[in-house]
Amino acid sequence: MTSTIALVDDDRNILTSVSMALEAEGFAVRCYSDGIEALQAMTAQPVDLAVLDIKMPRMDGMKLLEHLRKQKIQIPVIFLTSKDDEVDELIGLTMGADDYIKKPFSQRLLIARIHALLRRGELAREREDGQGEPVVMRGQMTLDTARHLCLWRGEPVELTVTEFLILKSLSQRPGHVKNRDQLMDAAYGEHIYVDDRTIDSHIKRLRKKFKAVDEEFAQIETLYGVGYRYRDR
Repeated sequence: MTSTIALVDDDRNILTSVSMALEAEGFAVRCYSDGIEALQAMTAQPVDLAVLDIKMPRMDGMKLLEHLRKQKIQIPVIFLTSKDDEVDELIGLTMGADDYIKKPFSQRLLIARIHALLRRGELAREREDGQGEPVVMRGQMTLDTARHLCLWRGEPVELTVTEFLILKSLSQRPGHVKNRDQLMDAAYGEHIYVDDRTIDSHIKRLRKKFKAVDEEFAQIETLYGVGYRYRDR
């Protein structure tokens, strides 16, 4: 099936050039020049993935993402951010974006990131159709990949696809350290590069979500200069 991409940017040149590149790849593309218009459209007609500019008039990309998540719209989201907006990148990732790309950007890189995120969704659907992985139980945590379900002490923890895959990678071998490159491969697939700060931001967001359920949560440990590990005790 053709995947539908929402492209939201107030730069008409980007809308035109990127939509043409995505359509050439076989995607259906819906273009929006501001966040309010995009929110209304995506609420009425869901898409498979959204590419959002951070800085837009009326409603910026981060506000748009916040509204999408409040409405339980858990599609993968990629942020487009200006070269020097490091604070915006970090804030966006901690809010639940799956990825970000700095402007000016390679259209080939954007397309590769989109394919990687959509491929993960396809794999999840295949597992739901009878090829499911066993449920992972680690102490108080339950991970059901087939249903994209995470529970902590019986309470649901809402995770993005990227957060879920990072957590699954860590929890598969409790006590074993995973470096950032290993977590990148688990979350994005091989040959898709994201910088270290992206992984760190996803880990920060994971901890925040678990602590919202249980303030004592301390299962994800940082080994400075090495990586992260899941503590199963």
